[in-house]
Amino acid sequence: MSSLRGNKGPRYRHVADESAPYETLQIDKLTPIIGAEVGGIDLSKPLGNRQIDELHRALAENCVIFFRDQHITQDQHLAFGRLFGDLHIHPAAPAEPGKPELMIIRADKDSPRANGEGWHTDVSCDVEPPMGSILYIKQCPPKGGDTLFANMYAAYEALSDRMKAYLDGLTAIHDGEDAYRGTYANLGVKDKPVYPRAEHPVIRTHPVTNRKALYVNRGFTKRLAGVPRDESDGILRYLFEHMENPLFQCRFRWRENSIAFWDNRCVQHRAMWDYWPHTRSGNRVTVAGDKPY
Repeated sequence: MSSLRGNKGPRYRHVADESAPYETLQIDKLTPIIGAEVGGIDLSKPLGNRQIDELHRALAENCVIFFRDQHITQDQHLAFGRLFGDLHIHPAAPAEPGKPELMIIRADKDSPRANGEGWHTDVSCDVEPPMGSILYIKQCPPKGGDTLFANMYAAYEALSDRMKAYLDGLTAIHDGEDAYRGTYANLGVKDKPVYPRAEHPVIRTHPVTNRKALYVNRGFTKRLAGVPRDESDGILRYLFEHMENPLFQCRFRWRENSIAFWDNRCVQHRAMWDYWPHTRSGNRVTVAGDKPY
């Protein structure tokens, strides 16, 4: 497979023919639209070039991929992320000591909120938002705590031609202020003077697949640029409701030592916080991305 290199140096790959069989991985699709569990791989062991190529392909074809029964160290988690590019440091969330790229994910009986409990794509308020996120959950509640994922290619393609024409060329303001200020105070994280803010196209083109995807989300998108506020509010309300259609989604039921790897350029997700007062915890590694276009 040939490779493409983005502004931040990710190891992007072209997408292979989806009808071709995988040689090194077992792929079990969750739905025809989004999501697949990947078998036949142990992420604690060195990966061959063919396995790495097929992981790139599996992510491109399924938007989010899942791994069960993985036992990896923090350094192996970071190394796996670096197979896909440089690593992103979260602008607000706590990280493991000495490992700023390794975000702490935890919700328990004392938490005022849980990470990602509303629909969003990770850190879309950055000028160069993350390419992907790799979440490793090591402690699960006895029930609940699923994560929902939604395919933004499908959300875009389901829009009417008139709506696509209206949105073509529009940009939107993404702001991290409301999402991050005070959010991690219970974990001892002090607020920063300012949080990221950026303007991105409402419809972005994926740099690997060249497909168009809807790129607004409830978590960060505040308004459309260049249109009246009431018009912006109405259009965004419609788009948020549209992209949350269950037909675009899959739902992942976590077990301990499971990993989810999603493509932030074409996926939104929502973590269900239906397990209080139990605990769900792990770590997330985030792969840096490029400026949306």
